[in-house]
Amino acid sequence: MFENLTERLGQTLNRLRGQGRITEDNIKESLREIRMALLEADVALPVVRELVEAIKDKAVGTEVLKSLTPGQTLVKVVHDELIRLMGGANESLNLAQQPPAVVLVAGLQGAGKTTSVAKLARRLIERDKKKVLVASVDIYRPAAIDQLRVLADEVGATFFPSDSGQQPEKIAQGAVSYGRSHGMDVVIIDSAGRLHIDQEMMAEIQRVHAAIQPVETLFVVDSMTGQDAAHTAQAFNQALPLTGVILTKTDGDARGGAALSIRQITGKPIKFLGVGEKSTALEPFHPDRVVSRILGMGDVLSLVEEVERHVDRDQAAKLAKKLNKGKGFDLEDFREQLQQMSRMGGMANLLDKLPGMGNMAQVAKEKVNDKEFKRIEAIICSMTPLERRKPDVINGSRKRRIAAGSGVQVQDVNRLLKQFSQMQKMMKQFSKGGMAKMMRALKGRLPPGGMPGMPF
Repeated sequence: MFENLTERLGQTLNRLRGQGRITEDNIKESLREIRMALLEADVALPVVRELVEAIKDKAVGTEVLKSLTPGQTLVKVVHDELIRLMGGANESLNLAQQPPAVVLVAGLQGAGKTTSVAKLARRLIERDKKKVLVASVDIYRPAAIDQLRVLADEVGATFFPSDSGQQPEKIAQGAVSYGRSHGMDVVIIDSAGRLHIDQEMMAEIQRVHAAIQPVETLFVVDSMTGQDAAHTAQAFNQALPLTGVILTKTDGDARGGAALSIRQITGKPIKFLGVGEKSTALEPFHPDRVVSRILGMGDVLSLVEEVERHVDRDQAAKLAKKLNKGKGFDLEDFREQLQQMSRMGGMANLLDKLPGMGNMAQVAKEKVNDKEFKRIEAIICSMTPLERRKPDVINGSRKRRIAAGSGVQVQDVNRLLKQFSQMQKMMKQFSKGGMAKMMRALKGRLPPGGMPGMPF
């Protein structure tokens, strides 16, 4: 997400390097570029105008601090204004009420509403240890009810059955009543979607809302529809007292206009981002972290949280101890690292969060994708324990067996073994303090002035 905006803003802000003061003259072209970058990202025009004017007011005439360049000063101004535009801080779900807390989910058909219900349920079950009941009031599409039933089973939520012969508000009331009598902490109601906004649809969801009085009313919208997403959210907000937005399909959106427009147009916070198809691919929306990604500063906090949740500490300590003792990094260790990376959302997700990657992240994602990692893991899984520990024993006949077992060509096995040999040398360097040397070599690729807190 935001790849195009990140690239354009990075080029614009770097042009101001070396100036002693930010003035009307040297910022004029940069503001024009910022405006064009935002419009190309499909940010709504009124939002662009307000943002650019705010940046200009705060940036022009600002003295450049001794250790900073004008480019960095402007980055700080843009950074602060983008955060303000998107709401300042994350707004979590308000579930502090007598159980069950009722959540109503609304949205257009195809926005990812039902999958978002399942993702939200999984998040509440796994992170907050809640007992969650889900129900569908979409009586027009029996397949939607079946889809939610399957997804509920996958994420460990309780499913409340319904059918097309019932009234939507009666289903919703029945689900809440069931949740109350069975000790549920949260009841999530998946409403019917339509291909477009219509009066009948709005009247129905208003009746459902009145029948259950939810503590949270969330609007699910496809980020790839750009500023249209913000205007659709506004239309729903006029019919329902929305408490927040779930922005879906952000992993396929290189522009990010919806994320930058919704809060300003609707006044409602984005609470979650859908970042993939898996039921775990739902992230809380932190404006400060998102802005850091837009400006190429990475998102270290989210990366640390991912590591805390998904990395096996005992396994990591065991590997570190093994390397410190001078024992080699073998293919079994490599396979375990690939599995942990997959649990953290894959290579693309990790690269987006690393500071200073900028365009390098996009280039790397094009060169190494997660499908390639799955193929590598399949090759390693086709090896015997001895072959994983000692790759040197893998001769021609073994390579043919491994290739046949993993559905690849022998040259793919050869390529993996060659790459792994290079990785072993790199791991040996790390164990001898080579990481500091590598970071010094990368210094020239970091944003102007490097990253705060780096000792070089």
